[in-house]
Amino acid sequence: MIKKCLFPAAGYGTRFLPATKAMPKEMLPVVNKPLIQYGVEEALEAGLSEISIVTGRGKRALEDHFDISYELENQIKGTDKEKYLVGIRRLLNECSFSYTRQTEMKGLGHAILTGRPLIGDEPFAVVLADDLCVNLEGDGVLQQMVKLYNQFRCSIVAIQEVDPQETNKYGVISGEMIRDDIYRVNSMVEKPAPEDAPSNLAIIGRYILTPDIFKLIEETEPGKGGEIQITDALMKQAQNGCVIAYKFKGQRFDCGGAEGYIEATNFCFENFYKTGKAY
Repeated sequence: MIKKCLFPAAGYGTRFLPATKAMPKEMLPVVNKPLIQYGVEEALEAGLSEISIVTGRGKRALEDHFDISYELENQIKGTDKEKYLVGIRRLLNECSFSYTRQTEMKGLGHAILTGRPLIGDEPFAVVLADDLCVNLEGDGVLQQMVKLYNQFRCSIVAIQEVDPQETNKYGVISGEMIRDDIYRVNSMVEKPAPEDAPSNLAIIGRYILTPDIFKLIEETEPGKGGEIQITDALMKQAQNGCVIAYKFKGQRFDCGGAEGYIEATNFCFENFYKTGKAY
């Protein structure tokens, strides 16, 4: 059983400056709820109640959000505004939260390695909160991946088809098709130029990783951009055993940039807020 979900949240959010100069990008609100809360809700839906967050300088708001605000609670107690806290209260009651700091930004692989003391020696999920994923017609993306893990018992990455001209923004995979939505990975490249990409199947911000990934990250040299890339560590894992890529059901919004953020806001307003499901 997977119980833990790691949120790397120490990055600077430079694509959303100046909004992220003093506010964590994970706290950007989509309608009336911060991005990271959507991610934690997705994790809890999948049965992952032990939430581990890798933070950095200037990220105190993340810890404050997943805590009780006694003054606020007292101020709105007994009013109709209490309904706005139903969702966050549920998370506080049903999840545990632990934190550690990444003191240097050395890439996603390094951020995941920084979370090792919080995870221990067990399989875990990773969520990048600025990738907002929703599925209106069934299980959330993490829940879909947990079910797959119970079948394959190996690391899994979520993928989607992207414009071939945009492969330089993603880790890109190629592999042997097991069924129409599952591939056994045999190649994985970080942000390849379009002419060098092995496919247009791009990794998005949802992973399930087996604990041996930590040792592989430790042995991984800096790659693209001088950073320790999780794709490089996963490629080693794929060569030694099995890594599955899963073409998930649902929609993904890249909320690290303005265009995706606006699309996510419009989508959530129409499907959650206006229908009363946003709290």
